[in-house]
Amino acid sequence: MKVQWAKFIVAIVLYIAFLIWLKSWLGIIVIPFIYDAYISKKIRWDWWKDCENPLRMIMSWVDALVFALVAVYFINLFFFQNYVIPSSSLEKSLLTGDYLFVSKVSYGPRIPQTPLTAPLTQHTLPIGDIKSYIEWPQWDYRRAPGLGKIELNDIVVFNYPAGDTVVSDMRYQPQDYYQMCYGYGQQILRQNGVEANLDSLPRTMLRKYYALAYNAGRQYILSNPGEYGKLLWRPADRRENYVKRCVGLPGQTLQIKDRIIYLDGKANKEPENVQYTYYIKLKNPLPEELMHEIGVTQEDILQLNQEGCMPLTKKAYTALANRKDLVASIRLNTDRIIGDMYPLDGNYGWTRDNYGPIWIPQKGKSVKLTLENLPIYERPIRIYEGNDLEVTDNGKILINGKEAKEYTFKMDYYWMQGDNRHNSADSRYWGFVPEDHIVGKPIFIWWSTDKDRHGFIDGIRWNRLFNMVDNIK
Repeated sequence: MKVQWAKFIVAIVLYIAFLIWLKSWLGIIVIPFIYDAYISKKIRWDWWKDCENPLRMIMSWVDALVFALVAVYFINLFFFQNYVIPSSSLEKSLLTGDYLFVSKVSYGPRIPQTPLTAPLTQHTLPIGDIKSYIEWPQWDYRRAPGLGKIELNDIVVFNYPAGDTVVSDMRYQPQDYYQMCYGYGQQILRQNGVEANLDSLPRTMLRKYYALAYNAGRQYILSNPGEYGKLLWRPADRRENYVKRCVGLPGQTLQIKDRIIYLDGKANKEPENVQYTYYIKLKNPLPEELMHEIGVTQEDILQLNQEGCMPLTKKAYTALANRKDLVASIRLNTDRIIGDMYPLDGNYGWTRDNYGPIWIPQKGKSVKLTLENLPIYERPIRIYEGNDLEVTDNGKILINGKEAKEYTFKMDYYWMQGDNRHNSADSRYWGFVPEDHIVGKPIFIWWSTDKDRHGFIDGIRWNRLFNMVDNIK
C-alpha cells in the first residue's frame, strides 16, 4: 500500500504542476479518478480481463488502442508533433519530403480552442471528407508559458490565417478563397460593363468597387455548388498548417526593395539558400548528376519547361552560368506582377519584389486609422480580433459602432515568408500571422525522402537526418 501511495503522490504532483503550467483548473475534476486508479480502486477499469475469449482479446486491443490514441493526442496537443514539408516554398532550406519534429513547448502550447477533435487529424477525417472536429465548444485563445519567443529568422509552423473560409470541393481547397472571390468578381464586373480606373478612384469609391467584386465572386461560388461544393468555416486551430521563416516581428516596419527585406530601414540578412527564379534557355538537358549536385529537382525542370524559368540558389545560378555547354542564357526574373498582393483590396501597386512599407501590429500598440491604410489593418481588426468595422458614406471609420481614428491591437502579429521567394504563398499574399495561429518551432529533421529518387539507399536523404533546423540559416 505504501508503494501505491508513493505512486499516487508522484502522479498527483506532476498532474497539478501540469495544470499550473496550463493555468487550466478544469482538469481538477480528473483528480478523483487518479485517486481511484491508485488507491481506492472502486472503478474496475480492467473489467474485460474477466471475460471469456474472444471478447477479452478484442477488449485488450481496444484498451491498448484507446490508450495510444489518448497519449498521442495529449503529446501532440501540448508538447510536440510531426510535420512534413509538402511544398517547395522553403527550398532549399527545407526540402519537400522533410519530416520535422516540431516543439510546441518552444513558444508555449495553445490551450485547445476546439477541444473536441479526432486524434491525429487537422480538420478532415481520412475517409469521407468529413470534419474531424466539433465546432462547439469554442474556447478563447490562451497559451501556456513557453521556453522563449519567436525570434527574427526563426522557421515557424503556424495555422494558415486566410484558411478561415474554404470551399468543400477538394480540388479547390488549396486555393485562397479570398483571391478566388476577388478574381472571379472582377471578371464578372468587366463582363457586365463595369470598368474602373482603380488608380484614379478615391478611397471611398475604391472600397465600394472591391466590395462589389468580392460579393460578385462569392455569389458566383455559392451559385455553383456542383463545381465548388459548400463554403466551410474553420476555427483558427483547425486551419491548415504552414511552415515559413519569420522575417518581421511585432512593431517592426517591413519593406521589400528589389527583393531585399528591410526592417526599420536596415537590410535583413538573407538565408544562405534563398532562391529566386531565373529565365533559362538550355542548349542541352541538364545531367542528373549536376541536378543533384546543385539541388535542381524534377519539379524545377517541369516549371522551366512550362514557364521558361525555375528557382535557383546563388550557388546553383553560378554553376549553371559557368556551363556554357549546357546553358545558352540565364537572367533573373524581374517581372512586376501586380494584383494578388495583400491586401487584395488595397491597390497599392506593390509586387513580390517591391512591397510596403508596412507596420506589423504589436500587442498594446496603436495605429492611426485612415482610409489609406485601412485595407492593411481591417482583417486583423475585424477577423482576428473580432470587431465590427464599417466605413460610412462620408468616409468615417466605425469600430463596434463608434467612430475610431486609431486602434490598439490585442495580439502580436508576425510576417512570414518562404526562402523560395518567387514560389512561396506567404505574407505578401495573405498578410499578417496572429499570435493565436502560432503552432510551434521545428527542432530537427527526423526523416527525409526524395521523390525524384527511389529505393532505400537513394530515396532517403541520409545527410539530412537529425539536422537541427536552427542551423539552417
